[in-house]
Amino acid sequence: MSSPAASEIVLAAPPAARKRGAGRRAATAATRQILLPVLAAAAVLLAWEAFVRLGDVSKVILPAPSLVASVTIRRLDVLLDNAVPTALLSVAGFGLSLVLGGLLGIWISASRLAREALYPNVILFQLIPKVAVAPLFMLWLGIGGEARVAIAFFVAFFPIVISTVSGLNAADPALLRLFRSLTASPLQIFLKVRLPSSLPFLFNGMKISMTLSIIGVIVGEFITSQEGLGYIILFAGSRLDTPLVMAAILVLCFVGLLLYGLVALAERIILARYGD
Repeated sequence: MSSPAASEIVLAAPPAARKRGAGRRAATAATRQILLPVLAAAAVLLAWEAFVRLGDVSKVILPAPSLVASVTIRRLDVLLDNAVPTALLSVAGFGLSLVLGGLLGIWISASRLAREALYPNVILFQLIPKVAVAPLFMLWLGIGGEARVAIAFFVAFFPIVISTVSGLNAADPALLRLFRSLTASPLQIFLKVRLPSSLPFLFNGMKISMTLSIIGVIVGEFITSQEGLGYIILFAGSRLDTPLVMAAILVLCFVGLLLYGLVALAERIILARYGD
């Protein structure tokens, strides 16, 4: 049996040693979060490559990952030229949904009349199939970029509204009572209590909205467009150029990851500074 003195020595470990142990555990966790998805993706790609080669599958049906990578490198200039308008229109639709959806969410949260009159309609409009109304935007706004931005806005708008309302209503009631007892104004309560508590909800909605905005632009490019990754996918598919279709999808995934990563980076910066 260990003596009381030995137990005290173990419990009184140096703070530096505890910090090193915590640092190693954090590094191990971060490594697992990166390494495991990479290994899983590599396993899928290797199985895909083996299936295509051993099964002698036609490239029109399913091209091998090596062929997709080769086409991506060979046609990278065309793919990047078409990725730019897709990314810019996606950001425009996302930004418009963030501003207008955030303002509507604030109004619904602040006004009981607006909440009772508008919020059920917001939920109702969320149930509308977005692809079904895309031709209407083309009819109203033409075949230019404005129509694709409108589709992206329409698709990305509702997650922003719902996440804003949920976040603003999630403020701590005890903290709200404290601020009211100190005669804080509604604006002060909004800036000091409601807005900081809503940031995690809002950023979750922004991540969903960003991905949906890209989908909205691609849908618009499918319907009528002469540029963009959606146009490349549709054009290559009509010519049975499946490797180019897959290459365009690959570039589209990188564009989506980049835009999603920018939102996640903004989340980390803003929550570290203004969050709870």
